[in-house]
Amino acid sequence: MFRSQKKSQSQKTPTNNQSLQRDFSVASIRAVNEGENNRAFELSFSSEEPCQMWFGPEILDHDPSAVDLSRMESMGVVLFNHDRNKVIGKVTRVWIDGHRGKATIEFDSDDESETVRSKVASGTLKGVSVGYRVTNYESVKEGAKSLDGRFTGPCYIAKKWMPFEISIVSVPADATVGVGRDLHENGFPPPGEDDRPALSYFEGCVTANKNH
Repeated sequence: MFRSQKKSQSQKTPTNNQSLQRDFSVASIRAVNEGENNRAFELSFSSEEPCQMWFGPEILDHDPSAVDLSRMESMGVVLFNHDRNKVIGKVTRVWIDGHRGKATIEFDSDDESETVRSKVASGTLKGVSVGYRVTNYESVKEGAKSLDGRFTGPCYIAKKWMPFEISIVSVPADATVGVGRDLHENGFPPPGEDDRPALSYFEGCVTANKNH
């Protein structure tokens, strides 16, 4: 088991199926309908902008074949600051448009949800973040092109990934810095959370880019 191993700076390999999150710089969370009590809003929650993760620059491929929207469509929820105990709404529609993930959300009517809704409506809260899992990466070496020719390395491209929640966040992180939900401040998994397969397994899940 991976528990007995200790990550070093030379073992920068993305771990598939780990819960991750990244902020999306959005200034256009807009109400679907006019009216002071409107509960439905449209927003963007992801893009193909590179994000610096602990293992290197990560790009979320937004080709329809790369993004699995099934969980968001069936049970997508809206959280406040990624707190699973603070469900403030639901995702009513989700789609990919122009290499961006977009969604229509509807806030719940309880007091806590209403507080967040009113701050979004007034423009006080503008931060959006997405929680997701990646099951397959393409590794692109420095100066090389991705297999589809769209991206230049060095980077890891999420070729199979699933968003599972959208959060309204009060203080977004630096838009250029990715945040791993299960990571320490030093960028590596915290002690006691290494019940994961050995590095060789994860390396086997990364599609090696043979372009030089």
